[in-house]
Amino acid sequence: MSQDLRIALVQADTTWHDPESNRRRFEAEFQASCRGCDLVILPETFSTGFSSEAVAWAETMEGETVAWVRAQAKELGAAITGSVQIRVGDGVRNRLLWAMADGRFLHYDKRHLFRMAGEHQHYVAGRERLLVDFRGWRICPLVCYDLRFPVFARNRFDRTRPGDHDYDLLVFVANWPAARHRAWQTLLQARAMENLSYVAGVNRVGTDGNGIAYAGGSAVLDFMGEPVEAAGDGVETLVTTLSMTRLREYRERFPAHLDADRFELDPPI
Repeated sequence: MSQDLRIALVQADTTWHDPESNRRRFEAEFQASCRGCDLVILPETFSTGFSSEAVAWAETMEGETVAWVRAQAKELGAAITGSVQIRVGDGVRNRLLWAMADGRFLHYDKRHLFRMAGEHQHYVAGRERLLVDFRGWRICPLVCYDLRFPVFARNRFDRTRPGDHDYDLLVFVANWPAARHRAWQTLLQARAMENLSYVAGVNRVGTDGNGIAYAGGSAVLDFMGEPVEAAGDGVETLVTTLSMTRLREYRERFPAHLDADRFELDPPI
């Protein structure tokens, strides 16, 4: 039986280098706006902002932010996702956390590191995508710059696997600067249309400690690239419900995936 999915996109002005303050702010927003949601999505590096300096005090998987995400998911009865800097051995990952109310916990390490800001010099890149089976949906969560790489994000089709498609919802958590806001909007729309999938993109707002401005524009798009919900350039939480029935009906009417090219993805360069 198909099941709708209620999601919340928390568009925030992340406090620079202050994990405790950010955790308090998000926790208050969960209580105010996210009750009854299945999935709550936070921006990229939601505890510190997108900072290379924060690498120096990156938490581990046993740190306060991971414990906080786990506790909040349990308390809300929802999945919570967003990325933080996590130290693993001698390297730091821009790691997307995925915590579920039942205690299950997954993660994805950002594969495409934003070299124009030197991210590739401070972080270790991930390799594999994460595909999450959650409440009757298959979800693929990715991080910011990953949005520019359609091959990695491709929704592949396999007749031998139940469900056929890799995913039904593609999620991007981001710190996407205002200077490239048009690219953010256009690429979210493209990923939705080409992958016959819902897309949710969560961005931050405000100006960070490096003086970089962010224009928000968090959005949920349907499988035709049409906006379901869209935020402006201020602090805002979008809450909307996605219909699995509508998605399946559209894929049956417009089965472009049946003509998609088969390919294998090479290891990262």
